[in-house]
Amino acid sequence: DVYYVVPAVGHLFSLVEKEKSGWNYPVFDVEWVPSFEVNKDASFQKPYFQNFVRLSKKAERFVVACDYDTEGSVIGYNILRFICGRSDGERMKFSTLTIPDLKEALQKPMKHLDFPQIEAGLARHILDWLWGINTTRALTLAIKNSTNHFKIISTGRVQGPALKILTDREKEIEEFEPEPYWEVEAHLFKGMEIVALHENGKFWEKEEAFGVKKRCDGKDAKVFEVKRREYKQNPPHPFDLTTLQTEAYAAFRMSPTVTLSIAQSLYERGLISYPRTSSQKLPKKIGYKDIIQKLSLQKKYSGFARKLLSKELKPNEGKKKDPAHPAIYPTGEVPKKLNKYEAKVYDLIVRRFLATFEEPAIRESIKVVFDINGERFLSEGKRTVVKNWMEIYEPYVRYKEQILPNLEKGEVVESRGIEVIEKETQPPPRYTEASIISELEKRNLGTKATRAGIIQTLYDRGYIEGESIRVTDLGRVVVETLEEHCPLIISEEMTRKFEQGMELIERGESKKDDLIERAKKELERILNDFRRNERVIGEKLNEAVIETRRKSDELGVCPECGSNLKIIRLKNGKRFVGCEGYPKCSKSYPLPGTGMIIPLKERCKECGLPMIKVVRKGKRPYTMCIDPNCKSKESWAKRV
Repeated sequence: DVYYVVPAVGHLFSLVEKEKSGWNYPVFDVEWVPSFEVNKDASFQKPYFQNFVRLSKKAERFVVACDYDTEGSVIGYNILRFICGRSDGERMKFSTLTIPDLKEALQKPMKHLDFPQIEAGLARHILDWLWGINTTRALTLAIKNSTNHFKIISTGRVQGPALKILTDREKEIEEFEPEPYWEVEAHLFKGMEIVALHENGKFWEKEEAFGVKKRCDGKDAKVFEVKRREYKQNPPHPFDLTTLQTEAYAAFRMSPTVTLSIAQSLYERGLISYPRTSSQKLPKKIGYKDIIQKLSLQKKYSGFARKLLSKELKPNEGKKKDPAHPAIYPTGEVPKKLNKYEAKVYDLIVRRFLATFEEPAIRESIKVVFDINGERFLSEGKRTVVKNWMEIYEPYVRYKEQILPNLEKGEVVESRGIEVIEKETQPPPRYTEASIISELEKRNLGTKATRAGIIQTLYDRGYIEGESIRVTDLGRVVVETLEEHCPLIISEEMTRKFEQGMELIERGESKKDDLIERAKKELERILNDFRRNERVIGEKLNEAVIETRRKSDELGVCPECGSNLKIIRLKNGKRFVGCEGYPKCSKSYPLPGTGMIIPLKERCKECGLPMIKVVRKGKRPYTMCIDPNCKSKESWAKRV
């Protein structure tokens, strides 16, 4: 047999409005069209599309070999039905791009397409399109119709609830009123300093804390009780996508979006299994022994791998499952020419995989109660007795080693002072990119593959900012305005309900068309409510847009006259830094012609002028000061 292996380069078809009638809403009639016809960024797809048209005429048998998930299934199905004129075909199912796995998937394909997964994928695309286009048009037209200004304000089916979760946390932090409390510490000594905390923990009355200090100052401590406990600390579970993203953030401060991109690259090079999985299971059929034997050939992991091969291989699996793919695991193939970011993620995945097969670590905890003139103080020590899995995963293990000296009941220990420490209760922490995608997963909002992208969209829209996420004034006004006048647009409950509906479709327990019809009715009701409040919504949003633009354009103080420097935008699209004191002050600086400019509220160490970040699509952001002649840019000319 002759096989034609034809690349699809992503979605060759996109959803569009069926009969365009201007910028209005609601819009419910959609159709699939070639992406290159409606999106100039997809123009590169045209020769790939034509390749399918040409080769499909020669074929008698069609096998979809896209990634085995909803997106891959939709890509393959649309090509089959719209280009090849087929309503069904065979389906390869694989979790790695290694030669043995691909051969097996081709030799034993599924006889029919995975229609439940296809239907769920089609439903998600249509729901997201309907929700996104209609709510974005509603918000944007609210500003235009009430103020005659045009500014695209977007939201989406998951984007809106995600922004509300972040805004609610912002409000919690703002409304939090810290309460003072006091802790009492005893500083003891036996060959080393021992810090013991009073058994009350927090004292809410200052006088009570200082009363303890007064009673205990100058008195020695007597060991009242010693409790030793040896316990096992199990190895970590295999990685699903969310735990990989959160661990990479903790270890490398790598954003979830970047982690997914790197993991996808490693998968495409045959180094790891499919990363978009919610599973923490490693089935035996992946071949534990073969993978670990291959990893033993890599010097970095050879010692760990050889030790594992001498025992029974049983991973410490977690509870999470995925019907399509196992947990993320290395294939054992030797990597070639990884950049430093790829090398970090690869090492994290390999060590995690190996660690799951190791024995639990043996740790010991020691709790000591001291008596000082009738007051009880507690000190706790922890140490690792046998590392086992921790030895493999050591670069990424976060655990506390607190060593205490050998102490016996009744022993008297020297006291070197009693300290009262004043503290305050703390507000809840801000979300990070990693913790918010974990929160979305807990609330069943979005999917493993989309959550990171949703958070990135909130950044791109100017709704949130910072590594420790803050909601901007614009983001907050969007949420508060919708919450007051049209709360269903940002309803977490409604979004979750549709997520559950798509899960039922994927399990073959519900129909795509029924869910879409329900969504249209809900959306129509929401948009009717929105239209009744359109004017007041538009006015509030416009005020926020103007204020956000004003703040985002402010850069700092002009070195010539002391007025404000700000970004000036011309009608022809050009921009530069100018002084508010113009025409009295004509100080100005050029800006890069492309990319989003983000003021950093920092000054250059060389020239003292404001710093900016330039964010360009598909490229790594960079920072610079606004002075083109600054010494900090001398090396730029050499690179050019």
